Amino acid sequence: MAQRHGVDPALRLQSVVPGRQRWEAPVVLGRPRAAEALEAVLRRSPGITEAHASAVTGRVLIRHDGRVLGPKEAARVLRQAVGLVVGRLTAPRRPATRASASDAPPASTDRTGDRRRSVLVGGAAAVVALGGAKVLLRPLVSFGAVAVATAVVVRRAWRKAARSRPDPLSGETPKHPLSRIVGPHRREFALASLLSIGGQVVEMALGLFIGWIALVLIKGESAALVKLGLAGASTQLWALAGVTGLVCVAVAGLSYASGVSWRRLGQAIQHDWRKETYPHVQRLELPHLEGERTTRIAGVLAEDINQLGNFVGNSAHEVIQLVTSFAVLVPVFLLMAPQIAWIAFAPIPVIAWLSFYYHDRTAADYAVSGENRAQLQSRLINNLEASATVKSFCAEDHEAERVDRLSEICRESNEQTDRGVVMYTENVRICATASMAGMLLLGGRAVLNGTLPFEVFSPLIGLPQQVLWKLTRLGGTIDQYQRTLSAFDRVEHLRGLPVEPVADGRRLEAAGVKGEVVLDGVTFSYPGRPPALRDLSLRIAPRQVTGIVGATGSGKTTIAKLLMRFYEADSGRILLDGQDIRELSLPDLRRAVGFVAQDAHLFDGTVAENIGYGSFGLSRRQVVDSARLADADSFIAALPQGYDTVIGERGATLSGGQRQRIALARAILKDSPIVVLDEATSAVDNETEAAIQRALQKFAADRTMIVIAHRLSTIRHADWIYAMDKGGVVAEEGTHDALLERNGLYASLWNLQAGDKHASLASCRVGQPMTVRAVPLPTRR
Repeated sequence: MAQRHGVDPALRLQSVVPGRQRWEAPVVLGRPRAAEALEAVLRRSPGITEAHASAVTGRVLIRHDGRVLGPKEAARVLRQAVGLVVGRLTAPRRPATRASASDAPPASTDRTGDRRRSVLVGGAAAVVALGGAKVLLRPLVSFGAVAVATAVVVRRAWRKAARSRPDPLSGETPKHPLSRIVGPHRREFALASLLSIGGQVVEMALGLFIGWIALVLIKGESAALVKLGLAGASTQLWALAGVTGLVCVAVAGLSYASGVSWRRLGQAIQHDWRKETYPHVQRLELPHLEGERTTRIAGVLAEDINQLGNFVGNSAHEVIQLVTSFAVLVPVFLLMAPQIAWIAFAPIPVIAWLSFYYHDRTAADYAVSGENRAQLQSRLINNLEASATVKSFCAEDHEAERVDRLSEICRESNEQTDRGVVMYTENVRICATASMAGMLLLGGRAVLNGTLPFEVFSPLIGLPQQVLWKLTRLGGTIDQYQRTLSAFDRVEHLRGLPVEPVADGRRLEAAGVKGEVVLDGVTFSYPGRPPALRDLSLRIAPRQVTGIVGATGSGKTTIAKLLMRFYEADSGRILLDGQDIRELSLPDLRRAVGFVAQDAHLFDGTVAENIGYGSFGLSRRQVVDSARLADADSFIAALPQGYDTVIGERGATLSGGQRQRIALARAILKDSPIVVLDEATSAVDNETEAAIQRALQKFAADRTMIVIAHRLSTIRHADWIYAMDKGGVVAEEGTHDALLERNGLYASLWNLQAGDKHASLASCRVGQPMTVRAVPLPTRR
């Protein structure tokens, strides 16, 4: 039934962390009432502590008490709530019943509110359309109806905008997005607004003086100016020309000052939001960083935050000028020409209603358009980064077709929003033109009838035209407003993602770390996947070299990520020198562990900057010494500028082995008591690997080394070796020789790589002797 009525109840999981889930729910996309109803249902569900549904992005955030609801139970509650909301949306209409305080607002209540708003706006439009002798005899009544209708439309729309975007992470009273965007810059906003107001008032005065000049040219002289002591048409023209020149200078000065103030304010907003958002992104939990597209996050930090500042720096200026124009014209017309005041301002409630109606109808379109742009940008960047792969498979045409399809989708969604903008702009133009024609007709009749002096009507003709002409640009302003709200939602979504607990935990001094690591019954699974580690228990002895080998998918790298607390174990404990790492300060823990990943990232900078990254402030001599220990000094010396050579993004000008050696030198320079090497020599040749192993023998003295490897030659001299099997379990453990004698998993892996078991045993016996300390695992809690 839901599908037949155009409602898609499907849910798609975006992210899951303990106590928190984020979903995509198409049922709420573009449906503010459905989003409010879903929030109400979820908040009444036992175990759900917080719920937020966005009609703009179609996303749902829920927080739940892990002691009451597990992840699967929370997902089941969400699906039931969505089913209930879908049932409400697809149920036939029935008379509204009295709802209890705990129920979500029924659809009939919203429809009643819509009817009331329609009646108010329709009544004002009827007054404008029908006119009539009685209304014309009472112009203030007509103007009052126009003002009340405008106030009702604007107030309801403003409250709706604030109510539809509650902060999901706090219980504070929701504020309008624009108020939150301006934030601490309210004083600068007030100053820029005052300059805009002053500039608009002076500009309207300029129009008034030009009207007087036209009046003098038509009638010969102005009686009002004669009363001021300016007799004669020539004298009045010279005086008006002089004042007009001064007013022009004032307009230029105020326009310049306001323009600079608004743009400075826009730049300050961009800087502050980026300064606050980027550190938050840096501290996001790794699952969220890996779950979100990098290009999407970069787009939020760049384009979306720029949109916030650009709207305040450009469009807000026009809105304030428009409001100022009406604020000046209203008393002027009421005092000087009350007969035509109502017709001059009749379009206001209609245009206000059109503006917010357009806003409600196109909110979802702008969200979809922004998502399509993000996907297109992601595809373009990924293709450029993978240019070598694309060329090697002759897939240029295939990628061009994919980009063409995404570009076509993006074009169609943009065309849909553009059609709405153009339609809205033309409707505003029709209203403004009709008002101008009506004002000329009624004003001209009043002049002919003698009820309105021509000397009063003539200067006033140009003023409404100035304001009504500004109304034609309101479509572009509303378009930017919509884009700003969509960008604001994406920024808030990013700022709402949970961060790592940096400030919590006991302090850990790296100098006092012995380096004993124990995994005690650890189970861990990535979201939506089978367990990568299953009830794993192992011990890594302090100040020794421990090797971890196994097939792909056996959980080797997962152990390193859990030790670094990139992820948290689902159950069990990881102990460092007998302390649960979850109780330790996260920065202190990571300072105590040096980590070299298989695909180590290098930054766009010099070789020296990349080696010294994280160990800022150390001398060039220390950088060079660590490079020599990693067997990197020889190839660095051959580079054009040596250690000052810029290596490009991700070290694109270096080979894989050179990048790994620079990353290894970086870990050596860090000088941590625990070092984890995750396939750190996989991209080097055998000769280089042997040189690195000799260097690591010196570096490993008096520190704990954990070597994760596919190439067993890398760990053959380790003090202890764990052979992992699929499913994240330890299949075997022991020394290299002992594991070969056992003729199990490790021996089979060795035979695949080395071929001759006995020859390898002989080569091992002439090598460095192994030392093994058998220490029992701690008792599990």
